[in-house]
Amino acid sequence: MPWHTCYSLASLLRTARKLSASCNTVTFDIFDTLLIRRIHDPDLVKPAVARFIAARARNLGRRWTWPQVQTLRDRFEKEQRRQTATRFDDHEACYPDYMARVLREIFADGADERLLAEVTDYELAVENTMLVPRDELVQWLRELHAGGKRIFLLSDIYLPASHLARFVEHAGFPDCIEGIVSSADSFLAKASGKAFPLLKEKYGLSYDSWLHVGDNPISDGLRPAGHGIQALVIRDGQEKYRKAIVKRYVNYSAGRPFWKGRAVQQLMLPLEGENRARSFRYGYGYTVLAPLICAFVHDVAKRCLENDIPRIFFFSREGWLFQRVWEKITPHLYPAGQLPATGYLYVSRMALAGASCAYQGLTRTSADIVFLPAGNRDFRDVCRVFNLQVEQLVPHLARFGLQADTILNPRFPGFAPAHTLRLYDLLEDDSFQDEVRRQTRPANDALQRYLEDSGFFEQEQVALVDIGWLGTIQRFLYDAVKHRGDAPRFVGLLLGASRGIPYPATLNNRLEGVIYDRDRFDLAASTIMYARDLFEEACRAPHPTLNGYRLTAGGYELVFRTADDAMARQEQEQNSYFAPLQNGIIDAAGRYGAAMALLGYSPEEIKPWLRYLLASRLAFPRAAEVGEIRQRHHLDDFHGTHVSTARKKRGEKGLWDMSPLVLRYHPLIRLKCFLSHIKQCLRGA
Repeated sequence: MPWHTCYSLASLLRTARKLSASCNTVTFDIFDTLLIRRIHDPDLVKPAVARFIAARARNLGRRWTWPQVQTLRDRFEKEQRRQTATRFDDHEACYPDYMARVLREIFADGADERLLAEVTDYELAVENTMLVPRDELVQWLRELHAGGKRIFLLSDIYLPASHLARFVEHAGFPDCIEGIVSSADSFLAKASGKAFPLLKEKYGLSYDSWLHVGDNPISDGLRPAGHGIQALVIRDGQEKYRKAIVKRYVNYSAGRPFWKGRAVQQLMLPLEGENRARSFRYGYGYTVLAPLICAFVHDVAKRCLENDIPRIFFFSREGWLFQRVWEKITPHLYPAGQLPATGYLYVSRMALAGASCAYQGLTRTSADIVFLPAGNRDFRDVCRVFNLQVEQLVPHLARFGLQADTILNPRFPGFAPAHTLRLYDLLEDDSFQDEVRRQTRPANDALQRYLEDSGFFEQEQVALVDIGWLGTIQRFLYDAVKHRGDAPRFVGLLLGASRGIPYPATLNNRLEGVIYDRDRFDLAASTIMYARDLFEEACRAPHPTLNGYRLTAGGYELVFRTADDAMARQEQEQNSYFAPLQNGIIDAAGRYGAAMALLGYSPEEIKPWLRYLLASRLAFPRAAEVGEIRQRHHLDDFHGTHVSTARKKRGEKGLWDMSPLVLRYHPLIRLKCFLSHIKQCLRGA
């Protein structure tokens, strides 16, 4: 009996619906038919499993590299296939048999059933991340089941039917399947045609009312047709093209590191039923911001493991998204465990500023930081930032020829350099600093209690993860706790470090930018500074801003912004506007972890692609892109309410601050801004 070949899914479904009308039984091949793979080569799963086994061995002090594990697996699998070929027509292997042998070789007496189950679970989990059900085909399968057809699945693979059932369960249609037959159980495969009589005899089927659907002309076409079974073979050109693209990117990456990141992003893309209509902001978060943020968090994990850092604290509020990404990617990237513990700290510059003065007083650098934002003008802004009562400090100001509203920011008319010099003299005055310490001590005491409850002082070294840019939060936190004998060493890891004010790095308090650091020249990565507000708002937590720490009779209280003021309403509006963007980042994170685990790339290896993303999408964005992605509100409590009348310097307005009309009709504006950015980088500005 001849078989039918269809060259598209639509053609297959039309033909299948006609043929199935006269059939009681329909069987399906599983892989590349009902379930398609994101990858072009199913054997790419094996190195990921080898890395997992090697990591487990290293944890137990056994020196095995993943290539050695992979070589051992390949050897034992080939040996079993040779042995099977002496008794059966099909050269099949059974995963539990040869994998148990691999584990005994590596772990000796430690290779028990529990370890085999753990390795098996990981391999099936990796497989599941790379398998996607064909939406229309599964829908037709459900129609067949509803119509009373008997449905079976067949596969020529080393995994037994019990393992394949987990793929079906993950795909969401186990209730439609009467039975699954794998060549690993019987060593009788479709390739020789022996699987079909086995299925017929086991379930009492009839060849005359049987339709088989698959993708292999021999196993799914010639062999079932030889038994009188109606057979349909799909040769989907679009699916072959998609796999060819993945194959090309993976092959290119062997010699050109740029393509490694592109291969990862290709594997992250949604397929079939995953690929639903989404908003532009969701797509931007998924395809542009997610690879950058995921690579940052991945690098954080890698550095913490390399430096034996036992605890990571994610700083609010941007750390909220970083922690969500961590939870999504690390199970894929580090399945063998040994990761540092994580925590989330409610902190902010405003909350920590006052607490940082409780022991050392108000420093010159801290005062300088206040006047970086253009909206801060005078000493009242210093008091607002550091939560000081200005009335009680006025006598101290007067002794140095200052008033509360003396202009201290050169952006405002009325400023004189002498004002700054007088401020610096004031900061050297002991009586002034005593008053500052007295006012800020309660906030510091409340902070200490909060940190103690969070387990902050329980380890000698902690990693502090934040978005950037000056490291002000880490600076204030260190100043607030450095007097303690049990204060841990700080290792700050930022998405980007602009270092507008030099950071006072010591052995006990250091800071580094991961994606971008001004201390390391990287022109493409420096374009992240084009859109700092975009990253801040995209990563910001949905909870209110922390305003401070307050002592109570029972201990301490975290003081958050109330939800009824104008700024809170703007904040809620911005959170709602960027919610699709955040959802895109979080949804992509799991697929980033799965793709990186499969391909075995480190975050450094995909940085050429990340640099391309940054430069192309931030320095040379489309006008519509900027108009859609630019935040509606950017909220900064540190920034005062004063408005300078001084004219902005030429070129001070950033590309992402320009109107869509300027971006659309000024074709050279992006190049002009980029050349200006290059000059700033070369000058070290």
